[in-house]
Amino acid sequence: MQVEKRSIDFIPEQERHGQPGSLFFIWFGANMNVTTIASGVLPVAMGLNLFWSALAIIVGSLVGAIFMASHSAQGPKLGIPQMIQSRAQFGVLGAVLPLLFVMLIYLGFFVSNTLLAAQALESVSPLPATGNIYLIGALCFVVALYGYRLIHRLQKVLSLLSLLVFIAATVLALQLPVPAEQWLPTGFSLSKFLVAVSIAVTWQLSYAPYVADYSRYLPSSTSAVKVFWYSYAGTVSGGTWMMILGAILSVGITDFSSNVSSHVAGLFGSGALLLFAFIIYGQVSINVFNLYGAFMSTITVIEPFARLKVTPRVRGVFMLVISLVATALCTISQDDFINFFLNFIFFMSYFLIPWTAINLVDYYCLRKGRYRIDDIFDKDGIYGRINWIACGSFVLAIVLEIPFMNTTLYVGPVANALDGVDLAWIVGLLVPALSYYGLMKRDKRTLEVSELS
Repeated sequence: MQVEKRSIDFIPEQERHGQPGSLFFIWFGANMNVTTIASGVLPVAMGLNLFWSALAIIVGSLVGAIFMASHSAQGPKLGIPQMIQSRAQFGVLGAVLPLLFVMLIYLGFFVSNTLLAAQALESVSPLPATGNIYLIGALCFVVALYGYRLIHRLQKVLSLLSLLVFIAATVLALQLPVPAEQWLPTGFSLSKFLVAVSIAVTWQLSYAPYVADYSRYLPSSTSAVKVFWYSYAGTVSGGTWMMILGAILSVGITDFSSNVSSHVAGLFGSGALLLFAFIIYGQVSINVFNLYGAFMSTITVIEPFARLKVTPRVRGVFMLVISLVATALCTISQDDFINFFLNFIFFMSYFLIPWTAINLVDYYCLRKGRYRIDDIFDKDGIYGRINWIACGSFVLAIVLEIPFMNTTLYVGPVANALDGVDLAWIVGLLVPALSYYGLMKRDKRTLEVSELS
């Protein structure tokens, strides 16, 4: 197995391979982990019963995955990573703006996944808690170093193993002493329900910044429709299942959120040791996505300012630095995981949704998939250095979201007036979509780019 040679550059046709069906395994497996289970704890932690928690998870997953899969469908046609494609909207230098937020999201997920893996390792390891975090970080670095093809192989194996393990876990969870009224449509709270929906939407949308990084290796003739539906089916089925499982376990097991990994493994009694190993394997595997994405984003930020040839050695150095920074963040975020995780999910939604609105409007409504790839790598190309329309729409959306926010750290005046209903995600979707589309349609450069493409 060789270290992957490509980074943010275009994938030539002769290096394309695979079938769209492989994307189902990628995104089904990406959700088969205890971090997804932990996200299912959040609606229950906010006060919803299982009926409303499950419904919110289903609705949010079905909606959020539409955006995620729409990004995935861009990969085969463009052959470049998702975030570098944002240069066509924000400009070659302007794309650094959303990239900075995306890099924070990668680090946040790394922290979440590593802490849960360290919890599992703590039950069987003689090392202290911080030592377990360092060990998990080292494992993630080694696996991430080998790039795309190894990630694909790991995820396919993980999907098949996860199917067996989590079927068994679901059967055991359904035998837990859960009060019957938990499954009744009672005690509805609109504000809590909408927050729970937004959590599930954000969970699916969190894959958007790097989903096309994996579909870009498919031949350019690959059906965009098939890419969409295989990605959609994989992430919805895997994500919905795991989140609802997490909700059930949080009701059926006392203090489940204090150590999600150990409680999941504890379902299997004498077989818990094998489950600990499986959980750690799953967390390391999904963390590879985050390190790989953080590496791609870092290179994308640096590349416009300094031409950098990404050799295996350069890749290794960058991966190591990112791993060290992310692992250091884990050591200062380990005391209150659920509170950290909840606020992290909110943080993601407020920045991801405006970016995805701009990207999808540009790809599907304005340029209709027609781009000049060479100019995406050229500061003096047709996309320019900074597109102030995109950057302005992005920042405007974030500013206008603030009054609508409802988090444990801050509640906006509009959210307060609406009894806690968080509508920030609607603002973050509509404002940039409409402003970007309207202003770009008036910009003659958009039509010129489409005609030249």
